[in-house]
Amino acid sequence: MKKLMAANWKMYKTRAEAEATAREMVRLIAPGLPEDRELLVFPPFTALAAVAGAFAGQKSFAVGGQNFWPHGEGAFTGEIAPGMLLDAGCTWALAGHSERRWVLGENDDLVGEKVAYGLQKGLSMVLCIGEKLEERRAKKVEEVLDRQLERGLVPAAREFANRLAVAYEPVWAIGTGEVAGREEIRQAHAHTRDRLVQMMGEKALEIPLLYGGSVKPDNASEILALDNVDGVLVGGASLTAESFSRIALA
Repeated sequence: MKKLMAANWKMYKTRAEAEATAREMVRLIAPGLPEDRELLVFPPFTALAAVAGAFAGQKSFAVGGQNFWPHGEGAFTGEIAPGMLLDAGCTWALAGHSERRWVLGENDDLVGEKVAYGLQKGLSMVLCIGEKLEERRAKKVEEVLDRQLERGLVPAAREFANRLAVAYEPVWAIGTGEVAGREEIRQAHAHTRDRLVQMMGEKALEIPLLYGGSVKPDNASEILALDNVDGVLVGGASLTAESFSRIALA
């Protein structure tokens, strides 16, 4: 499978800044991007169309939405629907990011509803999973990952394995400068792969597993070389084209 090199810009960048960064990414990355890699950027909502325009004509570059509400339309002030993301040029969306779970209060069941609904409406989905520091210290990593996978990938979502990716992001390593050790990443990804196969059969072998958590240019190649690591989900280090280009081409 192709490695998925994903950038999450979170709540950063105006339209002009996002378009300029996207165009610079195309300039720096497109000529040397290996055929076995795809690039995916999650801009803020206001910049989706601008980034999609900058990526036009680049077959290995895609745009995703950071969030949506699992309804087609309605009285949901402040929310956005999958159809609106598609209309803005998105082909992907995120669900279950730790900031949505632990800062904004989304529970496992809502995450699962989002994943299933987004897939049914034509988006490809990245499901984010990962433990908090106290859960790791209590040796509950596998328990947490199992719960988040089972509730995040409800039966209605499992038929869309070809449009799924799972990102393992230990909460304690996101934006902290801390990075899970090689063995910690290897164990978490191996367990995630095994659990997906138990849930979905052999088609789960084709679901990309991404690592996220303080990925930077100087550690990306080491992380990508690990078994069952099929890409990365990058936060702060993706905010400049120069930094992300070094990761995407690592």
